[in-house]
Amino acid sequence: VQLQASGGGLVQAGGSLRLSCAASGRTFSIFYAMAWFRQAPGKEREFVAGVKWSGASTYADSLKGRFTISRDNAKNTVYLQMNSLKPEDTAVYYCAARRAAVLITTPTYDYWGQGTVVTVSS
Repeated sequence: VQLQASGGGLVQAGGSLRLSCAASGRTFSIFYAMAWFRQAPGKEREFVAGVKWSGASTYADSLKGRFTISRDNAKNTVYLQMNSLKPEDTAVYYCAARRAAVLITTPTYDYWGQGTVVTVSS
């Protein structure tokens, strides 16, 4: 399974970005739980949001209301819509998938994308 993340970039505070993560590989299943994590310089990787195959989602409490995760099972793609971005959202964003349907918030997923950089200027 390969995960290809895209959509990062430089944006001013208050702006929006939409990240995409396309999954490929013969063994990938639409029933895999998928998630976004992020890692800022000098900090640990943290959970952002996750989505089950059904579309049911979970968010980090601090990000509820600003970020929205969704998935298109026909395209094996997960999206992260980020609105009202703040400088503290600056990080490398990673998509991840696990060989299970249950969402978890710890970074112990089975597959990881290469990361896409999000920089929010003040």
